[in-house]
Amino acid sequence: MKIHEYQAKDLLRRFDVPVPDGGSATTVDQAVEVAKRLPGPVWVVKAQIHAGGRGKGGGVKLARSIDEVRTQATHILGMTLVTHQTGPEGRVVKRLLVEDGCRIAKEYYFAVIVDRETRRPVVMASSEGGMEIEEVAARSPEKILKEQVDPAVGLAPFQCRRLAFNLGMTGKVVHRAAKVFGKLYEAFMAMDCSLLEINPLVVTEDEEVVLLDAKLNFDDNALYRHPDILELRDMDEEEPTEIEASSHGLSYIKLDGNIGCMVNGAGLAMSTMDIIKLHGGEPANFLDVGGGANKDQVKAAFKIITHDPNVKAILVNIFGGIMRCDVIAEGIVAAVKDVGLTVPLVVRLEGTNVDIGKKILEESGLDLIAADGMRDAAEKVVAAAGGAGGVR
Repeated sequence: MKIHEYQAKDLLRRFDVPVPDGGSATTVDQAVEVAKRLPGPVWVVKAQIHAGGRGKGGGVKLARSIDEVRTQATHILGMTLVTHQTGPEGRVVKRLLVEDGCRIAKEYYFAVIVDRETRRPVVMASSEGGMEIEEVAARSPEKILKEQVDPAVGLAPFQCRRLAFNLGMTGKVVHRAAKVFGKLYEAFMAMDCSLLEINPLVVTEDEEVVLLDAKLNFDDNALYRHPDILELRDMDEEEPTEIEASSHGLSYIKLDGNIGCMVNGAGLAMSTMDIIKLHGGEPANFLDVGGGANKDQVKAAFKIITHDPNVKAILVNIFGGIMRCDVIAEGIVAAVKDVGLTVPLVVRLEGTNVDIGKKILEESGLDLIAADGMRDAAEKVVAAAGGAGGVR
């Protein structure tokens, strides 16, 4: 789950992490009132959407007077902000963050993520703050510093100081930065984050360490432990079909292709998308119905796929382990009869009760394309969707 920058900063304040004073606003007048409560003389007006690159897209502006705050707020609120993370359709800005400005001496990058290779948290930092970290990695990978963390021990003080020294910090800034690094790691672990990213973390002309930006993503599987964080979810920033899927206990991510996929198990779902790509097709979604889905969930999943106007063919790829093939088959039949079938449907079933499942489909009277094995299924669904490089 993602949250907005203003929400992330509010959470980080609980951990005594230095962030600028400010507040959120949904109207121009509210933005002006927030600015009036701050000392100034420089304010920052920021668009609040779930995407990076807001500055490059025109969603972050400086204001040197209250009148400029009003002007910038009027310009940003309601705009369709397009960044490299929103796609060409962009996102409509419905909320702002107005903050006090500060005198920046140096910008840095700081993040805590989970390293899949070591299966441990890793702290990343760079002296190239304020830039996309992907650009830094491509151009100057040696400028990205890493500290692996033993979760049983935590981020040690000597690691925090080493990071500060290696970033080129000196004097009392080293101590202040090390303290902030430690508290950020503490926040990452305490809130079950999947990502904590600060870009930029700055040292001011007064040698204070301040977080000018903050991005927090959370492990969905741990949100039951954090009802206060779950309340921060902004449905307006999420794909409507993904919201509907989550309400049925389904894992769904919309993609740009034309082949709808319904699979049980995340690993099989990714393999299915890979083999579709291998045969020249483009998946329209990631959809995992899970190992214990029931008939109603399968029906809901099928409806979600068919509501995508880009879908030209559908592949149902099920391996019945915990999930029984007959349950899937019953769900498919019920869904097709309920919503109708306007595109080709390829079905590959293997595993528990596969013979019963196939019999249910055969006797349903539905116009289905049966497949044996993943390769056969991929070839048939790509052909049904118009072939490799077919119409999107």
